[in-house]
Amino acid sequence: MFARMFCRLGAGTLVALFLAGMASAETYRIDTVHSSVAFSIRHLVGRTTGKFTGFSGTVVYDPDHAEKSSVQATIRVASIDTDNEKRDAHLRGPDFFGAETYPEITFRSTATKREGDRLLVSGDLTMHGTTRQVILPVEILGTAVHPMRKVPVIGFAAELTVKRSNFGVNSWTDVAGVLGDEVKVTLNIEAVGKTPVQPAEK
Repeated sequence: MFARMFCRLGAGTLVALFLAGMASAETYRIDTVHSSVAFSIRHLVGRTTGKFTGFSGTVVYDPDHAEKSSVQATIRVASIDTDNEKRDAHLRGPDFFGAETYPEITFRSTATKREGDRLLVSGDLTMHGTTRQVILPVEILGTAVHPMRKVPVIGFAAELTVKRSNFGVNSWTDVAGVLGDEVKVTLNIEAVGKTPVQPAEK
C-alpha cells in the first residue's frame, strides 16, 4: 500500500508533506513595541495602575499540538512605571521589589493544555527571590503575516492575579491597609516568528 502511495505522490511530494508536519511549531519573539505588561492594585478605595516597560521573551506555539507550546519571559524590575517617580523609587526599593538584589521577574512554562478557546499555561513565576507555580490563562487573539518582514505574527492576551505577600513583596508596614495584597496583571503580547512565510501559489 505504501509503495502504491509512494509511486502515486512521488518522493518529492512525500518529503514536502513530512517537512510541513515538522514545521508546524514556530518560535516567536515578543515585540516589545507592540506589547504591554500592566498591573493594578487596590489603593484605599480606588485602584492604582502601572506597567513594566522593560521585558523580553519567546513563545513556542504549535497550533496542532498545544501541549507542546511553551513560554519564557523576563521583566526588568527597574522598568516599573506608575507615572510617579517618587512612588516608582519606593517600589524599586527594599520595602517592595528590592530591584538591586532581585533585578528580574521571570516566568518559565512547565506544561500547556488547551481548554476551549484558550490555553492554560502552567509555569514557575520567580519574583523577589521566591518561585511559585502559577497557571496563566492565555487567549489567542489571532495570527497574521508581518507585511514587511513576511514572517508569522501571533497575538496573545492573559490576565493573572497574584498575591504580593506570596512573594515577599510586602516588607512595608501597611498598618492602615492602604494597599491591597492582590495584584491584577494584564498581558497583551504581539510576537513575531522567524520562519519566512511562502506566498500561496496562484
